[in-house]
This record gives sequence, structure tokens and C-alpha cells, in this order.
Amino acid sequence: MTFIDGLPPLAQHWVWTSIKMLSIVGGMLGVLPIVIWAERKVAAHIQFRPGPNRVGPFGLIQPAADVLKLFFKEDIMPAEAHRVLYLMAPLISFIPAFVTFSVVPVGPATIVADLNVGILIFLAMSSLAVYSIVLAGWSSNNKYSLMGALRSSAQMISYELSLGLAVVAIVLSTGSLSTVKIVEAQQPFWYMLTQPVAFLVFVVAMLAETNRAPFDLPEAEAELIAGYHLEYSSMKFAIFFMGEYMNMMAISAICTTLFLGGWGGPQLPFLPMAVTGILWFFLKVSAIMFFFLWVRWTFPRLRYDQLMAFGWKFLLPVSLANVMVTALVRYWWMHR
Repeated sequence: MTFIDGLPPLAQHWVWTSIKMLSIVGGMLGVLPIVIWAERKVAAHIQFRPGPNRVGPFGLIQPAADVLKLFFKEDIMPAEAHRVLYLMAPLISFIPAFVTFSVVPVGPATIVADLNVGILIFLAMSSLAVYSIVLAGWSSNNKYSLMGALRSSAQMISYELSLGLAVVAIVLSTGSLSTVKIVEAQQPFWYMLTQPVAFLVFVVAMLAETNRAPFDLPEAEAELIAGYHLEYSSMKFAIFFMGEYMNMMAISAICTTLFLGGWGGPQLPFLPMAVTGILWFFLKVSAIMFFFLWVRWTFPRLRYDQLMAFGWKFLLPVSLANVMVTALVRYWWMHR
């Protein structure tokens, strides 16, 4: 018997929820250095160079060296910046990733909050992510930062529609907004196989939503120097850097939940079912994260007009057509 068992039921619920959320925060912060190291090594191997190999074996301690370097850099704030919003913007970049993970079933009966509207939480958080970039660009009082922020708002609104419609197709197929029920509905066939159009639309849209190449127009070093985080230095820049990777992890987890069967997979010998499910989940998330890295160092950046035309003239009509076909098939199946 633990001290939690002696608490009232409501208090027990809040204590366990807090423990789960702290585990998510600790886990994401623990995985973050590995992701940063992997980004550099994958980029290096694609470009036929060694990558980090000086600080620690295989350069594994390089992320720690980067943190120390950024921590001791001079922290500069523009004289005309809006102080409160300027400081808030990097912190807001963390929030969507943490909240999104709270509705992701990592394994069988392993979820922080099993809500019957879990997918709506994800869509709400994907909408919230743009505020960090817009506030950073506007509060910096720099025209290049502001242009990056305006690009981001237009880009994320455009591709968020297609991403949402891809999710709607999955909700229609499942008949539920619960992430747990969506995973259970994919046994034995993943929605990647039964909803290939929605999967492809979601993959393209998630690259645009996380501002990853070839959709990294809000930064666009060749045009905007660094875009929305141009005026940020020291640890505030590091927080933006970490927020980008955390949002990548969160949307990779959602993609795994929606299209790759979540924790589903063959039972591994000598391991309990719960551990096997968690292992399969993280293997799938790792594969999607590798896809993020591979795309960045393979495809060139789009022009801004190409970016918007692709989103509005191709991706949105395709996702709308897929929702209509899915609804018709669902109606026929229920009334045959």
C-alpha cells in the first residue's frame, strides 16, 4: 500500500495524472538530445561526411556541448521589442507538444487522459502552435522576423485545413474521436493501408505544420536570415530549437496513432504485452522521425507561391474528395 491509496479518489486521480504528465515531460526532454544528435548524423551521412565525432564516442555528447555553449552566450533583447510577448513566445512553443502527448496511447492502457474527444485536443494544439511563431515575429520589432511570422500564419492555416480533413476521414472510418478506439479499430489492418490518400495528405501537412523542409518558409535563411527567431539568442533560441523537435515528436506520435496502428504489433517473446506495445509504438515513432530528417536533407525548399498553390489547389481538393468518398463508403457499408 502506498501513500496514494489513502487519498480520496479525486486526489488519487490528480496525483496519478500529474505523475504521468511529469513522465511525459521527462521522457521528451530525455529523448531530445538523441533526436538532435540523430539529425546531425543523418544529415552527415546523406551528405557523405562524418558528422559529430569529437565530443564523446560517436559525438554522443555533442548536444550537451551545444547546450553549454548556448547557455553561456550573451542574452540580447532588442531595445524596441515588446518585452512580455518576446519572452512568452519561446515558452509557448513547448505547450502543444506536451498537451498532445497527454491524449496519445503509448501502449495498452498507457495513456495520461483517455478522452472521448482526444483527436479534438490534437487539432486544438496544432492550431495553437502558430501563436508562438507569430508572437515571436511581431514582438521582435524586426521586419524579417515579422515576414517569417506572417508566412507561418498563412502556411499553417492553409495546411491545417488539409491535415484536419485527413483526420476527419479517419474519424469517419472509426466512428469515434477517441485515440484509444482509433488504435483498436486498426487491428489487423492499419489505416495507412485502408486510407492511403488520407495518410499521404497527413504526412505532407505535418511537414508544413512543423515548418520542416521543404516547407520551412518561416525561417528561409537565404531570404529572411532566420525568420521569426532572428532576434533570439542564448537559451531563448535553444528553447525554440527544442520546441521544434518536441512538436515533431508529438505529431509523429499522432501519425503513429492514426495511421500505423499505435501500439499494435506482433507479440515479442519473453516480454509482457504492455511492454511489447510500448516498444512497437516507439519504433514506429522513430521511423517517422527518421522520415522527417531524411526529407529535410533530400528535397529543396519550395518557393512561397508554390507552397500556397500546392496547399490550396491540390492538397485541399484531394483531402475534400477523400472525405466525401469515405463518407459514401461508410454510409453504404452501414446500410447494405
